[in-house]
Amino acid sequence: MQTHVIFTLMPDDATDEGAHLVQACLQAAHYFRHNQRVFIYTQNQADAHQIDELLWSFDPDSFIPHNLIGEGPKNGAAVEISWQKPTSRRPVLINLTSQVPDFAGQFSQIIDFVPANEALKQQARDRFRTCRQWGFQVDTQAVHAAQSTS
Repeated sequence: MQTHVIFTLMPDDATDEGAHLVQACLQAAHYFRHNQRVFIYTQNQADAHQIDELLWSFDPDSFIPHNLIGEGPKNGAAVEISWQKPTSRRPVLINLTSQVPDFAGQFSQIIDFVPANEALKQQARDRFRTCRQWGFQVDTQAVHAAQSTS
């Protein structure tokens, strides 16, 4: 299995620092609707709780089953959120951290983000290079205006 990484390019006018978090929720919803189990990896516990809250209020017409790691059903909900390593196998990783996690190779699909902020963009470039060095298939895709939160 080769890991496929998609770097999502946030619009240059996406000045809201949380725009990529909303985009992460959109991605989680997309994969959930395609019957894929998702692991959202955050930088820290506070970010995990922020994503958890966003998913609770994300789409009132379509609930996305999710939980923080260690909560919810025995094998976790369809979307699991954590700042710690995953405890179960899932095909999709949404990376919201500043580095490529050392366990990234266990996922078949990784979603990462390239923010508009120049310093954060440089971190994304470093992650892009790391993914290539690890032999992952790496692609980019731009967020379309209709998907943007700005």
